Amino acid sequence: MRAAARRLREHLGRRGAFLLILGTGKTCWGIGFLVEDQPHPVGLDLLTRVAPLHCWAWLWIVAGLTMLVCAWLKVGRDGLGFAVALVPPTTWATAYTVAVVSGDYPRGGYAAIWYLTSHVGVILWAATVPEHSVPPAPRARRGKGA
Repeated sequence: MRAAARRLREHLGRRGAFLLILGTGKTCWGIGFLVEDQPHPVGLDLLTRVAPLHCWAWLWIVAGLTMLVCAWLKVGRDGLGFAVALVPPTTWATAYTVAVVSGDYPRGGYAAIWYLTSHVGVILWAATVPEHSVPPAPRARRGKGA
């Protein structure tokens, strides 16, 4: 069992593990919008004017499933997963920002900042994390004349 877990961890790597975790979360978040109908979500008028919220749920679900697939790709080929991960939270942050500017939902600014920092910011950071490990610092040599 340990060997299988180690092989899985080695295959996924840091970036793949991140995509796997976040992809699962985004998929579940989208499914939540399908399961529990919210007829008048506060601050998302920009989105609900275009389509009902259950349609927007598929944005989260498709992004999450794409991330789950990209988690298994080699480094250098997983970029699509990180790019797609940015779409749903950026869309939500934009909707909340518009709600603040229009005066419809003054508290939406906090939600927008939350999506931009805890989602978009973290994804942008994780996309830059190298897969390789940093080698340990070389030991100081004991030498002559010290």
